[in-house]
Amino acid sequence: MRCTVCGSEMVSTKTDLPFKVGQSAIVIIKELPVQSCTRCQEFVLEDPIMEKVDKILASVDETLELEVVHFAA
Repeated sequence: MRCTVCGSEMVSTKTDLPFKVGQSAIVIIKELPVQSCTRCQEFVLEDPIMEKVDKILASVDETLELEVVHFAA
């Protein structure tokens, strides 16, 4: 896969990403599999991974200010 920003090679890696849910809740998903650019640090979430992220975010208690969740493949 090639980066859509700079054209460099994308590699599979895992990272921690924050997501804002609702007005003030932030969810950090740890060990999230992404395709990351080796040059410009652009990243892409593949569709099956994004579907799981959507499910995780839908189950979050939006009254919490911060929640940390480990991604389970």
